[in-house]
Amino acid sequence: MNKYLVAALSGAAILTSSQAMALDRLSAVHAFPPSLIYTQSFLEFVEKVNERGEGVVQIDVRGGPEVIGLAQQPEAVRNGVVDMAYTAASFYAGTVPERDAMVASNTNAIYARENGGIDLMNRIHQEKMGVYYLGWFDSGVSYNLYSIEEPQLDAEGNLDVSGMKLRSNPVYDAFFQDYLQAQPISLPTTDVYAALERSVVNATGWTQIGLKDLNWDRFLNYRIEPSFFSTDMGAIVNLDSWNALSPEAQQILQEVAIEHERSSAEGFAEVAQEQQAELEADGMTVVTLEGAAADAFSEAAREATWNRMRTQMERHPSGLEHYDALIEAFNDL
Repeated sequence: MNKYLVAALSGAAILTSSQAMALDRLSAVHAFPPSLIYTQSFLEFVEKVNERGEGVVQIDVRGGPEVIGLAQQPEAVRNGVVDMAYTAASFYAGTVPERDAMVASNTNAIYARENGGIDLMNRIHQEKMGVYYLGWFDSGVSYNLYSIEEPQLDAEGNLDVSGMKLRSNPVYDAFFQDYLQAQPISLPTTDVYAALERSVVNATGWTQIGLKDLNWDRFLNYRIEPSFFSTDMGAIVNLDSWNALSPEAQQILQEVAIEHERSSAEGFAEVAQEQQAELEADGMTVVTLEGAAADAFSEAAREATWNRMRTQMERHPSGLEHYDALIEAFNDL
């Protein structure tokens, strides 16, 4: 064979091999089952990355809480057991208390990204947890309280929780305990259906989206207004894994994440209205607090969460650094 042809073929083989080796792969898990709309949003993000990142970067989804428990996923990312997780920041609140800026937000990722809030949140995640905060997905969706029995109001029109067996998780605890004076029962999302079915709990907080996906609407008959909080779902990446990526891979991941922040916030705002209307059409009754009671309810949710953030930040060496900046960046005041 012609020696020049041999050299050309060898060079092509080396180039092909080098290109194959250049592909970056990230393993990922998600907090909730695939049937939930939030998980579907994350899988849509993965699909976008894998399409745009063909030959450069790919995300391999291992599964959800059946693979790694939802509460253990953040630590699994931190320790490098898995490269990425789509999870609620509330699941690692003890490590990054600043995440409460997202919980108490009255806006969404579009606003926070433009105001530098998400970049600041990313720096804090890197410093305190050793992970890269890639994006705040599905933001701007508020929470409501839902109950099986008709909610009771006191003489001033405030919600009376004395008869409620209220399910909670870390995102709600400060508000439920400090303002509502409830003694909530902490349960992960995956256990709530059975708890409602067996009357272990008769009320729960949940977002304006996804109640039907979980089949909780089979039991919950009332929604209490006003809504409160914002979802704090996002994608975190092990910092060593992030730093090992090629600059091109990093750019693709970050660009797609920012695009998905916007599209998911805009899309979920529409879905929230549609799903709330659908629940009402199916017979859910809305109980609305009025006047001063409504204002106090909304303000208490925000203030209780900010107070929790302040208290937990003070326990860290960096203290209240960024406290005011976070509140400003995550709220349209």
